[in-house]
Amino acid sequence: MDSPNQNIHSLLEPLKRLHEIIRQTVVDACECMSMESMAKIAREEEGDTIYAVDYLTEELLIDFFAFEIAPATPIVLIAEGLPTGKLVLPLGTPEENAIWRIIVDPIDGTRGLMYQKRSAWVLTGVAPNRGAETSLSDIELAIQTEIPFVKQHLSDCLWAFRGTGAHAERFNRLTKEKTKITLQPSRAKSIAHGFAGIARFFPGARDQLAAIDEEIVYGALGPVSPGKAHCFEDQYASSGGQLYELIAGHDRFVADLRPLMESVLGERGASLGICCHPYDLCTELIAREAGVIVTDVRGDRLSAPLAVESNVAWAGYANDSIRAQIEPLLQASLTKRGLFQQASSRGD
Repeated sequence: MDSPNQNIHSLLEPLKRLHEIIRQTVVDACECMSMESMAKIAREEEGDTIYAVDYLTEELLIDFFAFEIAPATPIVLIAEGLPTGKLVLPLGTPEENAIWRIIVDPIDGTRGLMYQKRSAWVLTGVAPNRGAETSLSDIELAIQTEIPFVKQHLSDCLWAFRGTGAHAERFNRLTKEKTKITLQPSRAKSIAHGFAGIARFFPGARDQLAAIDEEIVYGALGPVSPGKAHCFEDQYASSGGQLYELIAGHDRFVADLRPLMESVLGERGASLGICCHPYDLCTELIAREAGVIVTDVRGDRLSAPLAVESNVAWAGYANDSIRAQIEPLLQASLTKRGLFQQASSRGD
């Protein structure tokens, strides 16, 4: 049996406290910094651009784990900005002696937050340390906390242990009160009149992504009636935010296929831009525990390694009926373009 310091349940409250510290730090900065200063590029990294607002949390993150978590339980911390993308704490501990691998995205949705358009999210996933083979499918505890934009006073926090369902509470920034809430994925049997779509946040193969989207919608719903709308889409540039929208019943289907566009862009003499990474999806456990179906594009469980560099393609369905309606159309569209075979060979 695990000792108290190794029991994963003992990590929940400290990690929630970390999320609250990050939320307050970032909201305070947003209240006093101009949009121009928040959007200033701090540095370029291979997998992403680090903006000034991202930089606020880097030292805070390391210090918290070094002083609040690691002295009792050795860990491997995985996040952008760390040497080789990971750091074993306490310093000097052999990696194989760590109990947990903890993957963190301190601000998922930076671009929407720094322009005060949309909430961002703090994301954390905890898995037993199985070395380099540890993957998203090994995560046993996940937490995600909303970082609201300045004029929004409510903020949600969601968490889940594997096999015990999802939990959520709502924080009122004005009164400092926390209230338990229940979030429910959509029970609709069709995407008709709901929100559903393919992510295409950034330039690069948007035409192909839009064409796949159109094929899926027309295949599911048929021709559009004059003066009517089949369904709607919401380009929420945050993977954690997309998962939340599925959990909360706002969206019925979301897929992010950007990694599959590499060959398309290569034929055009262009490079693949920013994609979804494992730290962006480290809270998919919460969605699954809430009843959302989250898969790779083959329909299997997500199993990307807990690292900062991997590109991940994924799909989320609000329920079994939506999956039955959409997944065959998605896979047929990918197969027609030779992308489904590419995904299978790459393991995306």
